[in-house]
Amino acid sequence: MTTGAKQVSAHSDMGRGFPIAISLKTMLAAVAIGVGLWVLYHLLVVVLVAVLALFIVGTLGPAVEWLESHRMTRGWAIALVFVSLVSCMVLLMGLTIPSLVEQTTRLAKQEPMIRERVASLLSRSPLGAPLAESLRTAHYQPLSKDATGAAMAYSGRAFEIVAYVVSGVFLALYTMIDRDRLRGGLFAVVPRSHHIRLSRVLLNLETIVGGYIRGQIITSGLMAVFVFALLTACRIPNAIALAVFAGMADVLPYIGTFLSVGPATLAALSRGPGIAVIVLVAMLAYEELESRFLVPRVYGRALRLPSSMVLLALLAGGALLGIVGALLALPVAAAVRMLVEELRIELPGEQLDDTKLRERDDRAEAEYERRTQGVPAVQAAAIAVQISEERRGDEGAPEYATTSERA
Repeated sequence: MTTGAKQVSAHSDMGRGFPIAISLKTMLAAVAIGVGLWVLYHLLVVVLVAVLALFIVGTLGPAVEWLESHRMTRGWAIALVFVSLVSCMVLLMGLTIPSLVEQTTRLAKQEPMIRERVASLLSRSPLGAPLAESLRTAHYQPLSKDATGAAMAYSGRAFEIVAYVVSGVFLALYTMIDRDRLRGGLFAVVPRSHHIRLSRVLLNLETIVGGYIRGQIITSGLMAVFVFALLTACRIPNAIALAVFAGMADVLPYIGTFLSVGPATLAALSRGPGIAVIVLVAMLAYEELESRFLVPRVYGRALRLPSSMVLLALLAGGALLGIVGALLALPVAAAVRMLVEELRIELPGEQLDDTKLRERDDRAEAEYERRTQGVPAVQAAAIAVQISEERRGDEGAPEYATTSERA
């Protein structure tokens, strides 16, 4: 046998020794995942509108159910909740926007004076002297021109965002009105053996989303009220504008602390260094109180994320979708963790004994099968949710939600 023939034979043997076989099912799954990711990328706006609608449904759902439990029909309960929400938003905007615009304009006019005061404080230190000189010689005319051009360029984009938000509100309204039919359609495409688990997942998602949004509203509102009271007591101008900004910044954990404390402290310099120190210390103390005391009680059992996961989720969400990603990071991370636990996915480093949980699952599924013989999907979905709610009530709390932590 020639040398070339030996080499070909060796290569053939190697090929037979290390076979690479990919099943048709695996290839189809990979193609399906790729197509799904491509569709999600191109329909990202639609996905975000749907997510916004689900957030609204999860937030307002408990109020609607409470009204239903007090003998009000679902249609009137939904109408009352939405009308009350819109009325509160219009009233809040009418009370704050005029003062907010006026004080923001006034604050912009006072920027040179605040900058000079900060530069004077920095110039007293040898290390801060170069920075003080840079502040004094800074020119904002080109920046203002660029900002004006950017504002004109993005005005259409702002209108689109408002339109998407309105679309999300109406989608949430239609979802709540057609809840039974939509839920029945979802249960119709899922095997009945998984209906109980699906109902528990939906209940836990409602708990996570509703608890997160309500917690954000409460904590942001308390932050805005505290900042307004503090700045008003210290006789610092533009208190409403700074308080609204602090409340909006408080939505972001970690980052919100610096965004809310910085502007208020700089504005306090107009009243002197002593007042600025008081504002700084008071706001840092409130941030600590909020993180250690208010947030665990306000959020209740909606989220269960350690601080490290909170930070990683915020970084990942911000890197992928900016501010929107940072806002969605915590509920998405909490939902992923809930799904891992609810679907009994055993992680590589864990070995759990869930025998009792599986026994309860089997009993619940057996009861569900008995009660839904020959029942349409819409009624079967309602029965599955009822069984899951009864089970959660008997256990005192959902399996998933046992503790809560937020940085």
